[in-house]
Amino acid sequence: MAKKKEEIIYVLAKAPSEPPPEDGLPPWMATFADMVTLLLCFFVLLLSFSNQDIANFESLKGSMAEAFGVQFQDKTGKKMPFSEQEYKASSMKAAAKKNLEALEVDIRAFVTAGKLQKLMAVNSDQQGVLVRVPSRAIFKPGTAEINPRSTKLLDKVANIMKKRNFNLVVRGHTDDRVTRNNVYSSNWELSAARAASCLRYILKKSGVSSNRMKAVGYAGTKPLVPNTSNRNRAINRRVEFYYQPPSDTW
Repeated sequence: MAKKKEEIIYVLAKAPSEPPPEDGLPPWMATFADMVTLLLCFFVLLLSFSNQDIANFESLKGSMAEAFGVQFQDKTGKKMPFSEQEYKASSMKAAAKKNLEALEVDIRAFVTAGKLQKLMAVNSDQQGVLVRVPSRAIFKPGTAEINPRSTKLLDKVANIMKKRNFNLVVRGHTDDRVTRNNVYSSNWELSAARAASCLRYILKKSGVSSNRMKAVGYAGTKPLVPNTSNRNRAINRRVEFYYQPPSDTW
């Protein structure tokens, strides 16, 4: 009897199948999101440290300085005590500025009404109001004698001094040419004499105190334009009336 061949049957076991993937994001993204969030919080914290409250810092600095006896200049002026003298000075300065503006308007209206634009020039600055008049409109050539036809201009100057509380400086100017007459030996004397003549007339007409007026002669030291022609020299020969608010330094 034939031996049956033993047959060895090898059964290959089937590998177990993997579970189906879950729905949603992969697990590694959760870890990545946590890391990004932590980094964001870290940089926000750094930013909050860099933007400190300036007001609180200044207050803290002042407290520390006072605690250690440190003195510093308060540029903001918040800690300066009230000064009645400075308050009065500030009020007087504001009032003086307002009065100067009103004076300039008054003089310009007088110039316009009298059609004197070619004879009178009006300017202003922080210290006062300046009225400029050519010498030929007030004086006879080469003299300090007032022309009767010019009294209208001087009467206006005197009327301002009478009605308004201003100080007045009368300035005499000439050109660069040497004067040739038997009365005045130099332009200094001529310019000073013209300023004094105007001042004397204004004092007489206004009746104000002589302490409120000055007369100054500049000769040809302060020309408005170069002395290169007869026209320019005529411009430089002038008389100026400079109104200033009253002050302690007058």
